[in-house]
Amino acid sequence: MNKIVTNNYNILEIKEIISETESIKTFIFDWDMKKMKMPKPGQFIMIWSFSKEMDEKPMSISFIDKVNNKIGITVKKIGKFTNNLHNLNVGDRLGIRGPYGNGFTLKENDKDKTILAIGGGVGMAPIACFVHYVREKGAKVDVVCASVTKKELLFEEKLSKIGANISTCTNDGTCGYEGFATRRTIDLLKINSYDMAVVCGPELMMEGTFNMLEDHGIPAQYSMERYMKCAIGLCGQCCVDDTGWRVCKEGPVFSSDDLNKVKEFGKYHRDSSGAKKIF
Repeated sequence: MNKIVTNNYNILEIKEIISETESIKTFIFDWDMKKMKMPKPGQFIMIWSFSKEMDEKPMSISFIDKVNNKIGITVKKIGKFTNNLHNLNVGDRLGIRGPYGNGFTLKENDKDKTILAIGGGVGMAPIACFVHYVREKGAKVDVVCASVTKKELLFEEKLSKIGANISTCTNDGTCGYEGFATRRTIDLLKINSYDMAVVCGPELMMEGTFNMLEDHGIPAQYSMERYMKCAIGLCGQCCVDDTGWRVCKEGPVFSSDDLNKVKEFGKYHRDSSGAKKIF
């Protein structure tokens, strides 16, 4: 493994780059599961590209291979930082620290349950990681895989190959159901029963899904996104109203009961200056 440790960073070489869509790539790194902290589905890592112009950014873990000691992140090209990542090649190095936060929780007896996993856009990254984990445990999983258009759908073929039941939906109707993930979820809830659910995607989508799952009495876990700086719970940048919970520390995955206490969920978030931004 080509790795140098400096301060809190592991300096890791990019071992593989997978072009998932025209705007999304997965980056694979070696990760010694015995010597480095064991990652869990739903956790995130901080990525630094050694640029003086750009700070580090949090990225959800989308891939964990304990047998071959590898992890991956899946990155959508949406700004200066992610554009820079997309220009990197196999053999280039990144500074990585983590993993951080609370991931998805699966109890021992949950492996015998039927699980609904819902992902929108690049929110499919932590969902895919979780689905791989629970399928290895033997759980039955239905996945709602949603995106704006067919070309942006993530992981539907890979998850189907490991035995997950995939329902695709696109805003423009180019693949599967024409409409939002919330509408596709309504249809599934009419014909199936679920013991639990996991959700990640745009927050307005998650809020609509939250209300449906609550109405059906299905306990769920939601991966929230907030502006982060330190990732270890010190700076308070990612605190949510009214609980004061830090998304980097108490989250990013929260239960249904937790989200009932978060006043801002589905309504607003805060930018880097702390100003409210309405969804």
